Amino acid sequence: MKLFSLSVVSMLFLLIVTGCSTKEVFEPENVIGDWDNVHSIDAEIVDKTADVALLDDQKVLSGNDELNVTIEEGFRVVGKSSGYIAATDIEGHLKFYDIGSSKVHSLDLKKTVAAASTDGDVVAVIFANGKMGLYELKTGKLLLKLEGGTSIAVDARIVNPYFMNDLVLFLTLDGKVVIVNKNKKKKLRTIIVSATEYFNNVIYFDILQDKLIVATATKVLSFGTSEQRMELEARNITHDTKILYVATKQGDIVALTPNLKIVKKVHFPFAHFLALKVDDKKVYALEKEGYLIELSKDLLTYDIYDVDFSDDAYVYAGKDRFFVGDEAILLKKDALTK
Repeated sequence: MKLFSLSVVSMLFLLIVTGCSTKEVFEPENVIGDWDNVHSIDAEIVDKTADVALLDDQKVLSGNDELNVTIEEGFRVVGKSSGYIAATDIEGHLKFYDIGSSKVHSLDLKKTVAAASTDGDVVAVIFANGKMGLYELKTGKLLLKLEGGTSIAVDARIVNPYFMNDLVLFLTLDGKVVIVNKNKKKKLRTIIVSATEYFNNVIYFDILQDKLIVATATKVLSFGTSEQRMELEARNITHDTKILYVATKQGDIVALTPNLKIVKKVHFPFAHFLALKVDDKKVYALEKEGYLIELSKDLLTYDIYDVDFSDDAYVYAGKDRFFVGDEAILLKKDALTK
């Protein structure tokens, strides 16, 4: 019996080792050449959100620009909203740095903050335990407390609350959109995006042609006068004025209408996408093995280039470039570094 057990263990070990050594990666044959417009930047990205990145000198990058804001040591960046950069530490100290001045507003919330944003004197917060709240920016006074849930494990791509006129949209850690009237301090509605046990937080939110586009790791929701959902394991999402572009875990880049109808899909076997960007002419996808894919917006044609970067560095999508660690990959060959 012992011999049988040992042989089973040995077989499992061999399977694991063999599986690891033969892991499939993206290996395109039609590589045009090197993408030459890559430049070093003065500092390295050490943290990032969907809209800002924190550099190792504690400065903040927004779009292509370094802001006149210095985040306190021990704080992570949360996001940018209403002229402020939000940052927090593990103990629940939340700071809002005024981009236009040296003024800083501080809230001592005593619980770990997962996401936060502000509009005027109202601060919306999602805590790491899934609970939510509205606070006064200047006094820290609690205006509204909301219960909430969380997944067993959470994707790092947490989305900050979104202010829309007198509404606040909380993009929750358990796959929901909770809509609150900030003036009446009242919850109006809850919309379920998905209901999986693991990694079910909202990872993307934006508005496209009067549709709320919301995504978790497994589903995408389009919400307007009606609701549409589709199962899609998204790594990266972006859009122009008409089309939603999604890079998936399966190596697809998909073009969708705001109603989530597939316009076109192109497959790159075993591709692991790190970032996705669209401009007025092209779609750009950064791939983990060191490739930049430049696609036509209809996804009918594409070119693949070699690009040198560290695949374990933070990746942040700027206005017209990808920042990777301490480098900037400019997405137009004739683009200026600044």
